[in-house]
Amino acid sequence: MGVDVCWDPSAAQPPARQAAFRSMTAVTAGDKTAWLALFAGDAVVEDPVGPSMFDEVGKGHHGQDGISAFWDKTIANVERFRFTIRDSHAAGDEVANVGTITTYLPGGYRVDTDGVFVYRVREDGLIVSMRAFWETERAMATARKDTA
Repeated sequence: MGVDVCWDPSAAQPPARQAAFRSMTAVTAGDKTAWLALFAGDAVVEDPVGPSMFDEVGKGHHGQDGISAFWDKTIANVERFRFTIRDSHAAGDEVANVGTITTYLPGGYRVDTDGVFVYRVREDGLIVSMRAFWETERAMATARKDTA
């Protein structure tokens, strides 16, 4: 379990990158309360962006209630996460992380989701937008029995 990053999380970092790291850390810990506390009350999560099995309309999950329901529908059903961030581009109040999220699913399966994960924060560091750009079919093509 863990978060692999290409930057030193103990060094001073832009607020959006800090928020992204805290988000990944809360997810790997399975800490829904800590994760929800990272989001502003009017935040939006689009994971993935556009219509998907998690968001049929493709408008995102809005506010604390919507984001909490997203956790219950998706994150809560994964046994373990590993985030591997290969690159990170911070600009203004946003950061775009390029990497792979490996999900370990019930029944011994694992899926690698390659994508670009964009976080935008407000002045107090709370996340107002999290947008994940990844392709369902591409991720599902990596599904396999976990041998590790």
